Amino acid sequence: MSRRQLDPLRPLTAEERGWLARISLSHSEPAAHVARATMLLAVAAGQSYTVAAHAAGRRSGDAVAHLVSRFNHDGVAAVEPRHGGGPPTVYTSAERDRILAEARRPPDPVRDGTATLTTLQRALRRAPDGLPRVSVFTIWRVLREAGLTWQRDRSWCATGRVLRKRKSGTVTVTDTEPKKTRMAKPAVC
Repeated sequence: MSRRQLDPLRPLTAEERGWLARISLSHSEPAAHVARATMLLAVAAGQSYTVAAHAAGRRSGDAVAHLVSRFNHDGVAAVEPRHGGGPPTVYTSAERDRILAEARRPPDPVRDGTATLTTLQRALRRAPDGLPRVSVFTIWRVLREAGLTWQRDRSWCATGRVLRKRKSGTVTVTDTEPKKTRMAKPAVC
């Protein structure tokens, strides 16, 4: 006989049931979202936590119990996984904007030397409004999340936007999908 559920699933609204059904049948959502939506719908249909876990390809009914408790508190947002371990995110959006502003500033050869990640880190650490403990990896990750890629000419370019030489002159071309293969020549920003 199973134990009594300490925090049973609250009744789903029609909108929540629609969202969960849509997510559980989706082929484009992440697999974790689909599994969590499937488990919640199985519990809402009256199945036990263990059966709901097996329906989603999971083993633990305890994980379903935690998901149900989180769903009761957060709603459909419980389908999205939270921070999965490791050190917590340290930099806020204002600090990320500061990193991007410094990266977009043209490098001064006298003050900065070359335009590398290390010199960008040095500039951010030395600035009065800078970030004294920022790492090269954090800078790289912020720039990548902003859609910038490192070019061979030691500059950062927006992904998918390049300057092309045409008969009429130089034009900016924006690709709808960035190419996945590596280009033979660097893009000119």
